[in-house]
Amino acid sequence: MASLFRLSQFRAVRSPIAAVAVLIALPLAASANQKARLTPQFIPGEIFHYQIESHTIDTVKTTTPIADPESGSRSAQALNLVVRLDVLSPAPGSPPGATHFRVTYEKCHADAESDAFDPNGSSLEDQYSHIEGQSFDFTLDASGSITDLKGLEKIFPNRSTAEPAFSWIDSLFPGSHFPRDGVSVGQKWKSEHPVSGMPLDDLVWLSDSTYLRDESCNASADAAAAPAVAATQHAAPPPACATILMHYKMSRRGSPRSNATPPSYLKNGLRTSGAWTGSGDSLESLSLATGLLVSSTANSTQDVDYRITSARSGSSIHRKGRVQSQVIITLVPDSN
Repeated sequence: MASLFRLSQFRAVRSPIAAVAVLIALPLAASANQKARLTPQFIPGEIFHYQIESHTIDTVKTTTPIADPESGSRSAQALNLVVRLDVLSPAPGSPPGATHFRVTYEKCHADAESDAFDPNGSSLEDQYSHIEGQSFDFTLDASGSITDLKGLEKIFPNRSTAEPAFSWIDSLFPGSHFPRDGVSVGQKWKSEHPVSGMPLDDLVWLSDSTYLRDESCNASADAAAAPAVAATQHAAPPPACATILMHYKMSRRGSPRSNATPPSYLKNGLRTSGAWTGSGDSLESLSLATGLLVSSTANSTQDVDYRITSARSGSSIHRKGRVQSQVIITLVPDSN
């Protein structure tokens, strides 16, 4: 199942829930009265592995000036990745607080089904079969934003096809969007994150987060192993994680009648209008000792009804429908 967030020019946006690695020897939280600072601090040379599973059901109908009786309106897609994340040395002239990474696709498997008929199209599995072993670089700036993607165009010349292969990156860094002075159990906070690269301007994710509790980083596995652990007098205590729950929604700033066309579309002689809304939730587990994102499960639903019109010819493309998606991210333990 491929794209979580974009099919052709349609892009469903992942929530801005983000976090991943720090190398800090001391625990970040020792008691209920202390605040955990879960913003990662990365060290060049560190290596992490993550498994990413995404599932999407897309029921968006596209209407174009030329009717296509064989065009589909529903597709289901799945993508399973194992990626290696290398922390790179800072590039010369890098801004303060920026961290550079390289993503290498170690494993990839994709499946899809659709009610559209495409006799000349390659299968989703064929499109992704060649990416194993290939890499691209990116930068995480001091604000937690992903910038300076390099090398992705060599893997996927078509950016829309590439979307499901890298759209999960933001989800690795939730701690960069937490309160700067740290968070404590029971604390609630709000955040706002602009959405870029969309056909409608001024879209934003609004999120409400709660620090629910501290628990074992692998609660379900620990419960199953409880009898064996109880029988071992000197068993080491399991690592502890902060459990964060986030509810979020996407909306557009300003009045519904205000200009919705992004500058990049205006530059290309296009005008956009319509609506794009969404909502969802995520449950994340972050290591209190290291700041690593240990696991994340995010579900979202997005409803779209927008039109892209050529200012020159007046012809337009209309997209209307819903995208439902789930993304599961799991830190793969070091086998050494």
